[in-house]
Amino acid sequence: MHYRILVFLFILPFFGFSQKTEMNLKSIEKNLSNPASPYNYEKLIFKFKGLPKSLDSIEAQHLYYGRNFLKDKVSQTGEEFKSLAEAFKNNNFADCIRLGKVLYAKDPTNLDVILILLRAYDQTKDISNFSHHLSQLRLLTDAIKNSGDGKSEKTAYKVNSVGDEYIFLNVMNVGRDYTRSSRTLTDSVIDVWEKGNDKIYIKILYLDLIF
Repeated sequence: MHYRILVFLFILPFFGFSQKTEMNLKSIEKNLSNPASPYNYEKLIFKFKGLPKSLDSIEAQHLYYGRNFLKDKVSQTGEEFKSLAEAFKNNNFADCIRLGKVLYAKDPTNLDVILILLRAYDQTKDISNFSHHLSQLRLLTDAIKNSGDGKSEKTAYKVNSVGDEYIFLNVMNVGRDYTRSSRTLTDSVIDVWEKGNDKIYIKILYLDLIF
């Protein structure tokens, strides 16, 4: 969707310098559901909503990749999200905020919802809410960046979905002058984005096939 490009025109660049972190999806799933774990979902989401800058890279990893294990995620094919996208398309930013808040409450780490809210708060000059959601977006996209270095198939950046891949590419400032090739694996798809001698490897996870 075009809104991804529009939003990042005024956000770039913002990547931090946190260290690469090893990722174990089974451990993430277990930690999120364990009330005694420091990475329990309720503990992390409380910090994410209140003070996202206080979260470290491991906590960010749990929040981003742990979204796959939530039962009530917002889907782009759902009527509520379609209404939100339509409001954005029509530059109805008051409705974007009203509808976006509802979806954010259900699925606070949804990158698409955060992006639309960011654009709406920018257009309505709500600096406080804009800055807050920008910190959240930085945290989640840094989790993707820290999942690899993108220089090979083995060290590819890992994303949860094709939609997240395109959001991440915008963050990386990968434009239309890059070409894509894809290879399907048993548990994922590897996309290779090329421009001259530059290559960026991104792995789109199929979580339902991993477990």
